[in-house]
Amino acid sequence: MAKLTQYRQIIQKILTEYRDWAAGSNQIGVQECVAFDEERDHYFWFSVGWDGKQRDFGVTVYLRMENGKIWIEEDWTKQGIANDLLEAGVPPEDIVLGFQHPSKRPLTEFAIA
Repeated sequence: MAKLTQYRQIIQKILTEYRDWAAGSNQIGVQECVAFDEERDHYFWFSVGWDGKQRDFGVTVYLRMENGKIWIEEDWTKQGIANDLLEAGVPPEDIVLGFQHPSKRPLTEFAIA
């Protein structure tokens, strides 16, 4: 249980820092947001709003936790959210690249499932 609490804190810190950094771009009409569902362990960084007459909505990062592992389901960061998790002390065997096809996961240094 302590590991899950630690992972929740790490995820929330990383996503909040990204949101704060992205919010500095001051794109008028578009808001950078994070959403944390600790009960079901889903964590999002997304943008929402209007760019002139064009609707702007997109999920930049979506992480979830299942069976003690952090699943990366969506990641549009430059350096890769997995690297941020590693730097924060999450071992590679607790990170699943969910956006990768299951047949490709064994080729990485990360968990298969």
